Amino acid sequence: MEQKAATATASPNIAFVKYWGKRDERLILPYNSSISMTLDDSLNTVTSVLFSKELQNDRFFINGEEQELADKETAERFGVVGILRRMAGNGEHALVVSRNSFPTASGLASSASGTAALVFACSKALGLEMKARELSIVARQGSGSSCRSMFGGIVMWKRGRKEDGTDSYARRIASERQWPDLVDVIAIVSTERKRVLSRSGMRQTVESSALYKARTKFAESNAKEMIKAVKTKDFAGMAGIIMRESNDMHAVMLDTFPPIFYLNDSSKEIMAAIHELNGSMGKIVAAYTFDAGPNAHIITLRENEAAVREALRKVQGIKEVKTAGIGSGPKTLPESDSLIDAGRLMPKS
Repeated sequence: MEQKAATATASPNIAFVKYWGKRDERLILPYNSSISMTLDDSLNTVTSVLFSKELQNDRFFINGEEQELADKETAERFGVVGILRRMAGNGEHALVVSRNSFPTASGLASSASGTAALVFACSKALGLEMKARELSIVARQGSGSSCRSMFGGIVMWKRGRKEDGTDSYARRIASERQWPDLVDVIAIVSTERKRVLSRSGMRQTVESSALYKARTKFAESNAKEMIKAVKTKDFAGMAGIIMRESNDMHAVMLDTFPPIFYLNDSSKEIMAAIHELNGSMGKIVAAYTFDAGPNAHIITLRENEAAVREALRKVQGIKEVKTAGIGSGPKTLPESDSLIDAGRLMPKS
């Protein structure tokens, strides 16, 4: 039985300059550029893909549960498989099995790592020789932020101007070796699935927030300043932008009508604790940022990790604290790590 298979792993990224809102829903083209740090594989998604003539239809499993491909959001994510199949001239159905090492749809960017791993594994299984930029364009069409997870280090997703999206792609602006002591101390306050998923939340904000146009200009300006700070390793300058960016994005969420609340009381207490820590140190040593969820990402240097953890101990409602370093991007895994039982055409039990 002829089969084409591959397994890959990818990590989520945490945005320093945020992406929130699309100017094209189908191609997932953003209103502003964004910048993020790819995390190491302490948080990761492993995805196995198998193409076979023996499969009667496409099947998709996440964390042991089969996904309904008729579901709109699932179909959009899985659409990257169709894009790559067409590029390879392959008409076979696919079995995809994916596993996250962290909670799904809770504001920890599982869609970014999941789509990046899916694109990377599919391209390898189909024998496609693609540059990272090309892979990022495909990944972007499944989940916008996933295009940044196609690279390691610190990554910029260019807004682009063309209607076809060919100039909207990710590129690395600093490798993981440039700033190896940069870490993300993650304070998990909730593992629950968020009530408003990012895609619908973005749409609501674009349609109803009076502040949104100012937000996109602010973010584009911040992206330029962020590049300067990264290249000069200006932590304090970078950290200030990170916190202002997070605050600004959640401000337009609040300005959405009806308002969208991703942060909870513990999230706000974490923000206060980080400002208090910076004040006590006499300089900025840590920066909080929140994606579309209540879980906090505290960006700091390895030498200040203990101080950050001590500050977080005073906050009620934190369930777990973990640290992720800066990562190197997606990679293939050996056949022995496959999540698929190729003989049965099913996930391994």
